[in-house]
Amino acid sequence: MVTKTEETQLNRLENQVDNGGGGAWEYLCLVRKLRVRRSEKVLKHGLSILNDPKQRSSLGPDEWTLYEQVAVAAMDCQCLDVAKDCTKVLRKRFPESKRVGRLEAMLLEAKGSWELAEKAYTSLLEDNPLDQAIHKRRVAMAKAQGNISVAIDWLNKYLEIFMADHDAWRELAEIYVSLQMYKQAAFCYEELILSQPTVPLYHLAYADVLYTLGGLENLQIAKKYYASTVDLTGGKNTRALFGICLCTSAITQLTKGKNKEDKEGSQLQSLAAKVLEKDYKQKAPDKLPQLTTALKSLTLSS
Repeated sequence: MVTKTEETQLNRLENQVDNGGGGAWEYLCLVRKLRVRRSEKVLKHGLSILNDPKQRSSLGPDEWTLYEQVAVAAMDCQCLDVAKDCTKVLRKRFPESKRVGRLEAMLLEAKGSWELAEKAYTSLLEDNPLDQAIHKRRVAMAKAQGNISVAIDWLNKYLEIFMADHDAWRELAEIYVSLQMYKQAAFCYEELILSQPTVPLYHLAYADVLYTLGGLENLQIAKKYYASTVDLTGGKNTRALFGICLCTSAITQLTKGKNKEDKEGSQLQSLAAKVLEKDYKQKAPDKLPQLTTALKSLTLSS
């Protein structure tokens, strides 16, 4: 994840380059370091360097890194002729390179030659079964073709090898949610919380999934994770505050006052409601009446 400081630095440098203030190479290096997607800018500023023999030669060995970066950006922007030219230059310089082979397979993918791309990726994986980038390209290719079940299979196989890849777990969870496979999504978010327990986004997403599944036990756990989200964000997550109110109301309806936690739950709901009202007064006073009505309806129903 890109930090606020890094994003500010990147945007500042981008504005500087766009306004003719120089620093194109530094900008491209930062984009690569942060692994952000700024394809149009990379293509524009990368080509400006590659098309200038003096600037290009001053890069030394980094020239080839830039060719690769521009090739990928060109594919993303559907400038396939540019991508093809960059790949050809790299193939001439590195005739036996598997990394260039991956670029060639990606170019086939960008052209929509799915079968040829799949054959190329399969061949590359035979040589190096632990190439994460190629595994991820196969997932992306399956999604691009609308083969979601195939994408799920590839992701699960990938995670059997690379279990610590948080991005892959999150992607799989989001696919499951889109297919309303909430139990499977919950498992993915549990893995994410175990490996990164201080990321509030995972607590919130897990709570959302459990709330959607419903049932007393799921609602009780969901409320705890909404509360942990509030705690991790310093009380500033509106969605989590609403989640506490919704869970408490639903639990009260299911238990009909028989639950020993009812008193504690109603206190938590009251506290969450007060924080929401205060937040709305400061940031969206015109929406306060709707909020008050919604919170009253939850209190009445519980």
